[in-house]
Amino acid sequence: MSSRPFNFSAGPAALPEAVLQQVAGEMLDWHGSGMSVMEMSHRGREFTEIAETAERDLRELLQVPSHFRILFMQGGGLAENAIVPMNLAGRQGLGKVDAVVSGSWSKKSAQEARRYADVQIAADSGPGGYRSLPSPSSWQLRRDAAYVHICSNETIDGLEFHELPDLLALGSEAPLVVDCSSHVLSRTIDWSRVGLAFAGAQKNIGPAGLTLVFVREDLLGHAMAICPSAFDYKTVAEANSMYNTPPTFGIYVAGLVFQWLKAFRHGEQSGVAAIEQRNIEKAALLYAALDASSVFETRVAAECRSRMNVPFYLRGAYDTPQLNESFLNGAKARNLLQLKGHKSVGGMRASIYNAMPLEGVQALVAYLKDFEAQYG
Repeated sequence: MSSRPFNFSAGPAALPEAVLQQVAGEMLDWHGSGMSVMEMSHRGREFTEIAETAERDLRELLQVPSHFRILFMQGGGLAENAIVPMNLAGRQGLGKVDAVVSGSWSKKSAQEARRYADVQIAADSGPGGYRSLPSPSSWQLRRDAAYVHICSNETIDGLEFHELPDLLALGSEAPLVVDCSSHVLSRTIDWSRVGLAFAGAQKNIGPAGLTLVFVREDLLGHAMAICPSAFDYKTVAEANSMYNTPPTFGIYVAGLVFQWLKAFRHGEQSGVAAIEQRNIEKAALLYAALDASSVFETRVAAECRSRMNVPFYLRGAYDTPQLNESFLNGAKARNLLQLKGHKSVGGMRASIYNAMPLEGVQALVAYLKDFEAQYG
């Protein structure tokens, strides 16, 4: 076991320790090249090898079909909220976008898309406090929408679509756009239901600064005239993500994470299937402890609880600034770091991404029980 603290940050988040050690070992000299990856030309032979291997491993891990392009971009998930409509909203010349608001991030996505498109809120769970997901059968979808946007895992509010919606079954032929930033590579993806997916790297993949875009080839070539050329998916795809200097160090670290995940084993499974099973076990352990507690609570409906981001709160009379502060100070003393909830919702939040070992969740559960014994 490592002596490092358990880091529950929502992002930038913990990376596998083995990856950090490899990065440290290769920092001054990558594979005898005499250069750090940060010093390489992005068009040179060495970095071309790094980028091509990373893309190939990622495609294998997520079983991305050949008719999807994988783009390494910049700007994070927040910027994609503008880049997506600039590329897709005018695809049919009508500029209509349907958005499902299931939490804080999808709400921001809809607000940003309004700068470039006619956005209709197809469903909104905000009036209920973002404690459950709106059932797809209730969504109000337009037949002529250019795309339908969802956030498949709400980092702040702790909700997850455990199954992607089948838009064809709902009567819509629009492509589904998925912001999967905070659970990408934590589970498999049904690509038959996806037109485009994007993810910031800083949750499950690598350092902040790299953004991944998976885009179906037929959706390329529809960018608005106002779209900057560096954000035109067709331009980026034709240049194999090298139209401008990409976030080279982020791609390198991501590639090491992909290799770590390919080698990951859990029972008889490997890769994403194995990490998904371990993520299910970690989440089940933490939610069981919260459900059994008389001091703590989680407010998300059981059927849509996120496996990656677990917001929790002190119950009723226990929910005071003093006890919240005592909990966080006690957690830090036990080497359980960054458990403070997002400023917009308060409370606590444990982000248990791929790199969080089971032992970290076990240590948190033990602390929850000790805290309850002391104050309950």
